[in-house]
Amino acid sequence: MDLGLKGRVAIVTGSSQGIGKAIALGLAQEGVRVSICARNEKQLNETAKEIRLATGVEVFTVPTDLTKEDDLRRLVANTAEAFGRIDILVNNTGGPPSATFLETSEDQ
Repeated sequence: MDLGLKGRVAIVTGSSQGIGKAIALGLAQEGVRVSICARNEKQLNETAKEIRLATGVEVFTVPTDLTKEDDLRRLVANTAEAFGRIDILVNNTGGPPSATFLETSEDQ
C-alpha cells in the first residue's frame, strides 16, 4: 500500500516492542524515516536493526524515559537535528490507567 508518506520523518514513542514497534515498522515500510525510543537501549538497538534490515530505511534511536520531560525534549531535539524535521508523531506508551484526556493529570 502506498500512503504517500515516503520521505517523511516520524517519531514513534515506546517503539522497541509491541504496538510501537509494529507502527515504526509499518511507517518504515512506507518509506518514512523513523526515530524510535524506549528505556531499554539494548532492545531499542535490536529493534532498529530489524527495521533497517527489513526496509532499508534510516532508523534513529534515542533512549528515552517518557515520564521525564528532559528526555522528551532531547528526543525531539535529537530527531530534528538528525533528520532536519519532524512530520509525524505517534505517541505510544504503556501509560497511566485508562481515563479520558480531561481526567488525566499532567503527572500521569
